[in-house]
Amino acid sequence: MKDLIIVATITAKEGSETLVREALERIVPPSRAEAGCIRYDLHIDLGNHASFIMLEAWRDEAALAEHEATPHFQELLKSVGGRADVQILKLNQLV
Repeated sequence: MKDLIIVATITAKEGSETLVREALERIVPPSRAEAGCIRYDLHIDLGNHASFIMLEAWRDEAALAEHEATPHFQELLKSVGGRADVQILKLNQLV
C-alpha cells in the first residue's frame, strides 16, 4: 500500500499571519518524530504570505489518526482555530 499523502492549505485571516505561522512551525518537529510520519514539511505561498501549505506523508490512516490525537496537534487546533481557513486533500499516489 502506498503512503497516505496530505496537502493542507492553511490561510491565515488578516492580522493572524504571524500567530498562525508560529503555531505551524512549532508542530513540525514533534510531528516528524512520530513513528508513522514519513514527511511533514511546511511551505509558504510566494504569492500570498498568509497562505501556508503543509505537505505530509503518513504510513497509513491509523498513523494519521494517531497524529490527530497528539497533544501538539490538539494545541495547534486550539491556537489556530478561528484564525485561519483550512482545506485538506487526502491523496494516494497512482503512478
